[in-house]
Amino acid sequence: MSLSIGIVGLPNVGKSTLFKVLTKKQVDIANYPFCTIDPSVGVVEVPDERVKKLAEFSKSKKVVPAVMEFVDIAGLVKGASEGEGLGNKFLANIREVDAIAEVVRVFDNDKIIHVHNKIDPSGDVGVVETELILADLETVSKRAGTLEKEAKFGDKEIIKKCEAVKKVKTALEQGVLAKDCLLEKGEMENLKDLHLLTLKPILYIYNISDKNMELTEELKNKNHVILDIKTEEDLMEMSEADKKELGLQSNIDQLIVESYKLLGLMNYFTTGEDETRAWTIKQNSTAPQAGAAIHSDFEDKFIRAEVINWQDLLTAGSPPEHTEDGSSVRAGYAKAREKGLVRTEGKEYVVQDGDVIEFRI
Repeated sequence: MSLSIGIVGLPNVGKSTLFKVLTKKQVDIANYPFCTIDPSVGVVEVPDERVKKLAEFSKSKKVVPAVMEFVDIAGLVKGASEGEGLGNKFLANIREVDAIAEVVRVFDNDKIIHVHNKIDPSGDVGVVETELILADLETVSKRAGTLEKEAKFGDKEIIKKCEAVKKVKTALEQGVLAKDCLLEKGEMENLKDLHLLTLKPILYIYNISDKNMELTEELKNKNHVILDIKTEEDLMEMSEADKKELGLQSNIDQLIVESYKLLGLMNYFTTGEDETRAWTIKQNSTAPQAGAAIHSDFEDKFIRAEVINWQDLLTAGSPPEHTEDGSSVRAGYAKAREKGLVRTEGKEYVVQDGDVIEFRI
């Protein structure tokens, strides 16, 4: 599954440094045929101790973690919605990603010029939101005009679509992001083809330093992570021994995990002596839908799935002795079955984060 999150923000807020830190963790994409080979795209491993523990349990020869894509998007300036700076490229790039990670400058450093000559995190967030809103307003205004004409012929679906577009238009005119205007499921469906920027989920990354500004309550209440990006860059060049000696710890993994959640993603696992792999699926996927992550046949020809929680497998199976014929893993499953922990599930089963699954087709 190829879903991506775009790193955005004003100039000189730490975007490029953050992307550099993230791509230092880039994985070998040979195992991920869906990923794009592009210098502005970083394919990053999603930290997950479960896949490593399952691999140890199964004595797997190969371990394949989940990954996600971060996209380095050109810096935004005021007036981007009217084409200022790289405005058109910026907005086009955001349309192509599935979620937004906005880097916000909270640090004060006289050597790094602020584009507006003052440190104002709330104001910076407002600039980005305004440009996204203005771009979406142009989109929905054009569509609303067209739909109003078509709705006169009485087509019920067109009327519903027109109402949804007008609802969002009103919200945008009031400075409200489309994602925050309490849309119903049917309305969301009617807006899909507009590819609205303000419908995308947003994670705010507050870039701090030793000299920090106090966050306002408004900023604290937003979905956010706090990161010292310059320190993360320094840690990138240090050995694990040096980090331990200095008592320093990276928080970049927290950003990756929160970004993964922002995309509405989760993992299930397959494990054996040949390979243990984390499979990326959307939350609330059924068993056949989850199987499609492996191969379309697992969805089209699905019969049943044998499912066990990863922790239950480790606890019940308690790593048996390694054997060349793979009987160690089978013995582990056998112990779990004896305890009634392996379940047989059908087409309606909604896969849970951390399930270990064997599909039957």
